[in-house]
Amino acid sequence: MVLRAYMACMDGRDPEKALELVESGFRFLIALPGGERSGTSREEFAAYIAGRQAVDRTHDIRRFAVDGDVETAYGFVVEKGVTKGAFLSAAQISPAGLMARYQSFFTTDFDLVDRP
Repeated sequence: MVLRAYMACMDGRDPEKALELVESGFRFLIALPGGERSGTSREEFAAYIAGRQAVDRTHDIRRFAVDGDVETAYGFVVEKGVTKGAFLSAAQISPAGLMARYQSFFTTDFDLVDRP
């Protein structure tokens, strides 16, 4: 399950390893309370990763599903042990087993399922 591996990379000490899980023509949209980030290549995603603040952050996945070539995950973003908000993410997986497209929505205002 590529989406789980991707999130583990993003939460780890070397988030650039997530680039190994995406196609060269990777398309992404990440919607955060402060605005959206999007791109149409692995290089643009690398720039996004490089611009993220290094913090003690994890994605606590509470729901996960696979339907054909699409994986979805719902959970909570936890920073330094404090739940900051909820995310809903989806990825289209290529025949090569890499993420071809990714979109993620993060909110601090609404939880689809109860927080732990």
